Amino acid sequence: MELPLKSPDSGGSDISLAWRMPYKLETKNLSYKLCTKLEEYNWACFETRKRAPKFILKDVNCEARPGEITAIAGPSGAGKTTLLEVLAANKESNGGKVLGQVLVNGQPIDSRWIQRLSGYVSQEDALFGSLTVEETLMYSALFRLRVGRREAADRVRELIKELGLDHVSSSRVGGTGWDRGISGGEKRRVSIGVELVHDPPVILIDEPTSGLDSASALHLVRLLKFMALHQGKTIVLTIHQPGFRILELIDRVVLLSDGLVLHNGSLALLEEKLMFAGLRVPNHANVLEYAIDAIESMDPQDHEEAQNFLRGNGEGGGKVNAHCGVIIPDEKTHSYLNCWLEEVLILGRRFCSNIFRTKQLFATRVIQALAAGFMLGTIFLDAGDDVGPLALQTRLGFFAFSLTFLLSSTTEGLPIFLQERRILMRETSRGAYRVSSYVISNTLVFVPFLLMVGSLYSVPVYWLVGLRSSTEGFLYFLLVVWMVLLMSNSFVACFSALVPNFITGTSVIAGLMGSFFLFSGYFIAKDNIPIYWTWMHYLSLFKYPFECFLVNEYGGLQGRSRCLEFGDGQCTLTGSGFLRQQELEESAKWNNLGVMFGFIIGYRVLCFLILWFRCYQTRN
Repeated sequence: MELPLKSPDSGGSDISLAWRMPYKLETKNLSYKLCTKLEEYNWACFETRKRAPKFILKDVNCEARPGEITAIAGPSGAGKTTLLEVLAANKESNGGKVLGQVLVNGQPIDSRWIQRLSGYVSQEDALFGSLTVEETLMYSALFRLRVGRREAADRVRELIKELGLDHVSSSRVGGTGWDRGISGGEKRRVSIGVELVHDPPVILIDEPTSGLDSASALHLVRLLKFMALHQGKTIVLTIHQPGFRILELIDRVVLLSDGLVLHNGSLALLEEKLMFAGLRVPNHANVLEYAIDAIESMDPQDHEEAQNFLRGNGEGGGKVNAHCGVIIPDEKTHSYLNCWLEEVLILGRRFCSNIFRTKQLFATRVIQALAAGFMLGTIFLDAGDDVGPLALQTRLGFFAFSLTFLLSSTTEGLPIFLQERRILMRETSRGAYRVSSYVISNTLVFVPFLLMVGSLYSVPVYWLVGLRSSTEGFLYFLLVVWMVLLMSNSFVACFSALVPNFITGTSVIAGLMGSFFLFSGYFIAKDNIPIYWTWMHYLSLFKYPFECFLVNEYGGLQGRSRCLEFGDGQCTLTGSGFLRQQELEESAKWNNLGVMFGFIIGYRVLCFLILWFRCYQTRN
């Protein structure tokens, strides 16, 4: 079995040397305390008199050595995943406080360096369902390997072969529901491959065998064992009731119960402790499974007594093979492997693949735009040619409903934005790319896509309704529709970065859209809005495009001669006169477009700042 893993940096930099070194992880009096809401607000978790603090981990002392597989085991709720996330420097921002130390080769080290040094695979698979297995690993390689595209492709093919994913390499990962894609076990191996592709010296995996059949689980653990033995990697994983053959591949066990370490050492030593306590392992059970079952069946009153005979420091600290020092990274260590423009291009290609392969976003939006354009065009057929108060009100209703449709239609992208946010948080925490590259590439990809959607809607509806009959008027109408779609897309992207989940996001976005419509000036004139609500009128996303539609339809030379109402055989209201009634100037035609462009940029900048702050919290 041969796995040609290369250093992510072929040069002689500190990163390359660091990747070749063995690393020993240790924890010293490590505790993890949950914060109350007040303590979270104060950015510190100090003890309060009102409520006793809740500790998930309590004075944990354990170690993981290079060249070995260390398994964190224990009953449900013992703190296995929490300990793994603390080792991965991924827990400080989750509403808790880490106390104690995590040492690398005996020295404390920067949390960002730990994140770059290690590959952390969470229990939840955060993958793009529209990408194939090979594409998923390839994008990870392009972000995290300092090699050419051909070398990255070779690395991906080798990794796919070792993970046993050859038969699904061209299959899409898939999601939930009808678009299932590959199986759950195969998705698990893809998630692991995403973190293995850059050959990290420390690998942290939460439940790697979860969802796998016994043969696949054994194959995966054998692969990890090979990497530990032949490349000196430090591998830490959480595991629950492993099979006997898998257990033989594990070198060290950290047994947790209620946040306390009951055992830190080999399985042979654990069996000796059990025998010393008068607990003999039956023939039908393995040592670890029997120990976990014994812990779960303990009487809480006897728990402390059980900890006394099981608890210990294992087999001592041991020594780290070969190089015992730690390379303290300089600023170049924290630099990104690709330049900013390359990141934008790679992310742009990935966004395009996701958009064109996501039927809910692409096909549905295209059909929706065409159907809405023809439906509204036939409902308001030739409404632009009628004269009279009722005809004027009909055209105003058409403009208002068009904006309602255009601004609300982009909210369906919220779940996609939320899924991308999870992947963004994981990838940026590992130094794959910059947050600014993500925001810029996302914006650039949606610009032509939304132009296409706007064109499919505008072409039928404009001429069927019979709006201003000129090419200039149609192109301006299309420009406004395009800006409205971009503005709404930026608005949804901003709040998708802010809200915690889909339900909250839908409620917030729908509520704000309704408020924008209410204060747009269509239902109630600006002068009649209470002064303490006037600010909502100027923040309304409906106000500016609605005024643009009016000026485009009733302004210019054509508006001066266009009669909207007749009385006593003569024209009583012209297009320009109607604009004066609405207190609209011709200059609003372009000034409002500038304001809309400002909304687009403003919401994107807010989106960037929110995402950057979230990622900064995760990294630090």
